[in-house]
Amino acid sequence: MLLQWAARDNHPMRILLLGAGGQLATDLLATLTGDKLFPFTHGELDIADAATVRSRVLNMRPDAIINTAAFHRVDDCEDQPEQAFAVNAVGVYHLARAAAEIGAVLVHFSTDYVFDGIKGSPYVEADAPNPQSVYALSKRAGELIVQRCCQRYFLIRTCGLYGLANRRGKGTNFVETMLQLAAENKPIRVVTDQVLTPTSSADLARALNPLIHTDRFGLYHLTNTGQCSWFEFAQEIFRLARLSPALQPTTSEALARKARRPAYSVLDNANYRAAGFPEMRPWQQALADYLRQRGTSA
Repeated sequence: MLLQWAARDNHPMRILLLGAGGQLATDLLATLTGDKLFPFTHGELDIADAATVRSRVLNMRPDAIINTAAFHRVDDCEDQPEQAFAVNAVGVYHLARAAAEIGAVLVHFSTDYVFDGIKGSPYVEADAPNPQSVYALSKRAGELIVQRCCQRYFLIRTCGLYGLANRRGKGTNFVETMLQLAAENKPIRVVTDQVLTPTSSADLARALNPLIHTDRFGLYHLTNTGQCSWFEFAQEIFRLARLSPALQPTTSEALARKARRPAYSVLDNANYRAAGFPEMRPWQQALADYLRQRGTSA
């Protein structure tokens, strides 16, 4: 399909990138090579600090602000709701207000967890959210703030994200957690009753690149294609890595996590396709590439 729009211009954008050092931000730095990026880690720029955010944005006057900063430890959010909302909602408000003040585009990321999982078929952007945890509530609040405060924004929901950055850190993503547990010869229990689409942060960055250089502002779902349970995801990781750990299926009830997860949170990239972009590749192909790049698969 031919795209029915043109890029805003051919000049590189000045982009303020927040959450630098994380999985997605690292892949965005490697992907947005035609733009001038100014990356800031949490330690360098805390989005919960309103005065610092406004001062930095007004001084730099970027064309776009990409926010990958988030408090995303889902169970910890149940015990630390103030921190969850400080980062995922109030911090987003500071960015949205500053972006609107200078006319910058705001790119913000949200989550499949804003849905309750009852639908049982892929969620499109028009489906009504119904968050079921503190984390999901805080992320939904951030979405509403972006939509309320900004006219020029890309609000991106994604799912099951994993990437190579900082992969040697403990629990950096599900793939690394599984491989670490297998290396330690520990028994592994993974739920069969939560269905998602694992998504490569590198693939997400590549899909995002052409979109944010257009004026097709709005809400988008962006994930790899296909679906699986977390247990099936683990099985594919070990199959590709040629490992045979003690993997056992379990249920959400048996694990008894603090935060409630949606039983089904597969996202349909409907708006992205409608904008004329090709569908992202199947999650199995993206996972195979990830494992090859980290030197794990044969």
